[in-house]
Amino acid sequence: MAEEQRANHERSNLTSSNKFELLLYRLGSVPGSDAHELYGINVFKVREISTMPPVTPIAGSSPFVMGAVDIRGQIIPVIDLPRLMGCEPTRGLNILLVTEFARSTQAFAVEEVDDIVRLEWNQVLSADGTAGGNLVTSIARIDGNTGDSRLAQVIDVEQVLRDVFPSQHPSVDPTSVGEALGLGIRPGAKILAADDSGLARKLIEQALSAIGADYVMTKTGEEAWSTLQQVAREAQSSGERVKDHIALVLTDLEMPEMDGFMLTRQIKADERTRDIPVIIHSSLTGAANEAHVKNAGANGYVAKFAAAELADAIRHALGATPAAA
Repeated sequence: MAEEQRANHERSNLTSSNKFELLLYRLGSVPGSDAHELYGINVFKVREISTMPPVTPIAGSSPFVMGAVDIRGQIIPVIDLPRLMGCEPTRGLNILLVTEFARSTQAFAVEEVDDIVRLEWNQVLSADGTAGGNLVTSIARIDGNTGDSRLAQVIDVEQVLRDVFPSQHPSVDPTSVGEALGLGIRPGAKILAADDSGLARKLIEQALSAIGADYVMTKTGEEAWSTLQQVAREAQSSGERVKDHIALVLTDLEMPEMDGFMLTRQIKADERTRDIPVIIHSSLTGAANEAHVKNAGANGYVAKFAAAELADAIRHALGATPAAA
């Protein structure tokens, strides 16, 4: 127990140095190849790993749902991840990854677990335009001890849930976010948003449009920071405040190149940008992550994805509404 607590403490402290841990797993071979490609998921999203228990089929479920399992009294749907990703298991689906993120619990059936590796976010690059389509959000480079390296595809698990359970993850209903008035944003100022998930960006854009906010959308923390620095230089040359142009920053936590923790720290460490409110919007939940959010200096934390809660957090951070009791 003490060893497990120590490991969890070390893992949590990685957030202060733009690092994280990635669980590597395999799904089987892809059509036309015998190679068993490597995939990865943030360890913080994995509640437990187990051998495959008995799975009970669910009538009328998605073809990507194998059924459900009973884990200590909790009924959890099992997603056939190889089938969804177009892979063919050759060694059977032997392992279950029980995951918790985006306000839900689900299990991924995988062929095997390979390893857990510690990486810096700058070892992870955006996968836009790759063969993985909209289901792969980034590619992680894993350097070996002998100078060789492997590549692991990081799946957009939020998009997976949308594809498998579309009725549970609808588009934003504009009527759910309240009136599109009274944000307290200076005319011409925008919200700067950063998220590597294509689905998340789409939903964020829908929510921001519904509350009447202009925005600039970026795909990584590094891109958001570069955008903010450019705005800062232009504002400084004209004798204006950066906040007059970027009213608020909305950032995901897990992003290629630079994560949301590091982005927040850099914003709060720069005298030109430290007065800009930062809201972290993440599928990672739990007390540990919320504590790190506060330590990084963020002004708010919202779990994905509830448009009404996001809108309320934005209004509060901008001073348009008082804090909830």
